[in-house]
Amino acid sequence: MTRTIVESKTKTAIIGFDQPFCVIGERINPTGRKILAAELEQDDFSRVEADAIAQVAAGATILDVNSGAVFSNKMAEDPRYADNNFVEPMLMPELIKRVQAVVDVPLCIDSSVPGALLAGLEACEGRPLLNSVTGEEERMELVLPLVKKFNVPVVAISNDDTGISEDPDVRFAVAKKIVERAADFGIPAHDIVVDPLVMPIGAMGTAGLQVFALVRRLRDELGVNTTCGASNISFGLPNRHGINNAFLPMAMACGMTSAIMNPIALPIGPTKIAEKRAAVAAAGIVLPPDMDDEAFCVMFGLGSTKPRAGKEMEAIRAANFLTDNDSSGAQWIQFNRDPAAESGGAGGRRAGGRRRRG
Repeated sequence: MTRTIVESKTKTAIIGFDQPFCVIGERINPTGRKILAAELEQDDFSRVEADAIAQVAAGATILDVNSGAVFSNKMAEDPRYADNNFVEPMLMPELIKRVQAVVDVPLCIDSSVPGALLAGLEACEGRPLLNSVTGEEERMELVLPLVKKFNVPVVAISNDDTGISEDPDVRFAVAKKIVERAADFGIPAHDIVVDPLVMPIGAMGTAGLQVFALVRRLRDELGVNTTCGASNISFGLPNRHGINNAFLPMAMACGMTSAIMNPIALPIGPTKIAEKRAAVAAAGIVLPPDMDDEAFCVMFGLGSTKPRAGKEMEAIRAANFLTDNDSSGAQWIQFNRDPAAESGGAGGRRAGGRRRRG
C-alpha cells in the first residue's frame, strides 16, 4: 500500500490507504484573516501558537503553515513589502519556529514562493510535507529539485499553464504528468500527494461526482495518496458543515487519504452569549446567579466558549471506523467516551492510542 511519511523531530504521520484519514490543520494561514495578518505585521505570534495548540488538540495530525501575509502598513515604509517574494522567505521560518516550539506534530510548508519553501525546509525539523508543485513547467523546475534535495514529500496540484480545467480527465492528466516528471528527478510516487482540486458544488453541480471519480483513478491508476481543501466543496452555501460532513466520508470511501481543513469548532463569543442570556431572561427562565458562560452554553446548546473538535472531525472518525481504519473502533469509542473531546482537549491528543489489553 502507498504510504507517505511525514515527520517532526519526534512524531511520524502516515498518509495511506490503510491508515486513518490524515487531517492537515489549515488555520495557520494569514490569507483572508485580517486580524492574524495585522498581528504578524506587529511580530505578534500569539494567535499562531494558540491555533497550533488548538488544532492538534482537536485531532490534526499535520499542521499546514502558510506564509502568505500582506503587510499593508509596512508597504508605506518600504515598497519591498508589496512583494511576497520579499515577505514570505522572512516570515516562513519564524512561523515554523513558533509552531515547533508549542507542538510536536509534523508540518506542511505552504507557499507559492519558492524562496519561502526553501526557507521553510531549512527551518523545519524532521521531514515536512511541501505544499506545493503544479503542472506548470516553471513551477516543476523550481520545486521538484527542492523535493529531491531535501527528500521530502510534496503536494501536487492538478493545474498547469492552461489553468484549472473543469474537465476531470484533464486534471488527471496533469497529475499524471507531475508524477512522471517527479520520477525523472528520482522522486517516488509514494512521496507525491495529489490535490485533484475540489470545485464548489454551488457553482458546479457535478463537482462532488468529479472529485470522487478522480480520487478513484488516482488511487487505482497512479497509486498516489490524495488531499484537498475540504471546505471548497461548500463555498458560498448555507450550512457548510452539513455539506462538509457528507463530503468527507464519501471522498474517503473513494480513496481520499487526507484533507487540508479546519478541525476546530470555533468558540462561542461574548456577543452571542449575551444575546442568548437576554432571550432566556425575557422568557422568564431563572438561572443560578453563579452559572458561568461555559455551563450556560452547554445547557442551551450553543456549543462551547473553548475551541473543540468540530463536527467534521466526528464524521472523519466515524468514517475511519466504517472503512476499517480504526481497529475495533477504539478511536471512535474513546472520542465519544472522553468528555474532553468535546472541548478540543484530550480527545484530539490521545485518540490515536489503543486500549491496553489485560
